[in-house]
Amino acid sequence: MLLVDGEPVLSSAAGATSRTVRTLPTFLTSLCACAPVSLILRCPVCLPLQGATGMELVAALAGHPGLRDAADRIKAAPETRISAGQEGAPRHVYVFQREYATVDPARVELVGTDEATTCIGVVIRNNRTGMTSISHMDFPKIVEGGLRQMLELLGDDNAPFDVHLIGGFSDASTKVVRSSGKKHVKQEGYSYPLCCKIVEVLHKSQQQFHLRTFCVLENNTATDSLGNALPVIGGFVVQTSSGVVTPASFDMNSRCPDEVVRRIRVSVSSYDPTWQGRLLETYDTQCDVFQIAPACWMPDWADIASSLNQLSDSEVLMQCSTSPAAEPPHFVENERRIWKYLINNPDWEETFPKYKPRVFHRTNDGNWSRYS
Repeated sequence: MLLVDGEPVLSSAAGATSRTVRTLPTFLTSLCACAPVSLILRCPVCLPLQGATGMELVAALAGHPGLRDAADRIKAAPETRISAGQEGAPRHVYVFQREYATVDPARVELVGTDEATTCIGVVIRNNRTGMTSISHMDFPKIVEGGLRQMLELLGDDNAPFDVHLIGGFSDASTKVVRSSGKKHVKQEGYSYPLCCKIVEVLHKSQQQFHLRTFCVLENNTATDSLGNALPVIGGFVVQTSSGVVTPASFDMNSRCPDEVVRRIRVSVSSYDPTWQGRLLETYDTQCDVFQIAPACWMPDWADIASSLNQLSDSEVLMQCSTSPAAEPPHFVENERRIWKYLINNPDWEETFPKYKPRVFHRTNDGNWSRYS
């Protein structure tokens, strides 16, 4: 059901004609209200009901004044820097690209992600219990299955869940990447189809969702001095006790445990049928334990990694990134660490013996210790 100012919108076409229609983009006014909807907004807006496409939904949401104001507020908020191993540091869980984690506020204080350029971070929170699930979505084909995974442990509460969408930018607006006076042609346009798929799947769900933040695409785009489009926010953290979301970045030690292996899973999972249409399982909610689910790779990945490692830094950016002008400074270094691991460990069974997960327990000082 779609709520506007806390009131349900009538789902029948007959009922809709007896009500005043609120402001709606002209290309949507011809769509009739004919089925229940599951996307809820904080501010008045009339969206098409069941059957609306992701493109129509994104257009309506992107221009909504209340959502624009919310995006401006989060962009103006100071960035939180997350560091691990410091005395008194809050207990946190970090997710990489294509991963998700559902956390219990009784066990975890912060949950977040960063390094998002064309990817989109999704937060779904049950306000009654504080249970919070976040994911780092990177491809439309994992959205439907990934959202089902995120909802599994949030409960079947009748109350709407809060949703925040953060990340991605208008990467289709720039067809040329400029650097050091040179121009490199790069096919772009990853964020938009991903965002369309996310809102479309949320919209069609039987669960009600209260959209709190829509800091994506044009609402999350800046331009550098060379004219390249960039995301304003590439990382965020959620305070599990309150649900407050703020921009964030994580140092290398806080992107743990098992950082390199988890980065490798992102690359190889596309070729592992186990993970088709699914987000990578990483964290055990009930036990506050990281269980890095296994992924396999072919022996020739070592040869591929060796070849890629011969590329120059600029070539690595152009060939290995969906947004070469927007990547953080450590992107190339991270890629080379992945390749070095694959070169030294060509057999996946050395990393995941018997295709079993790698398990890490939290230590008293806030770090992680491998259990198996």
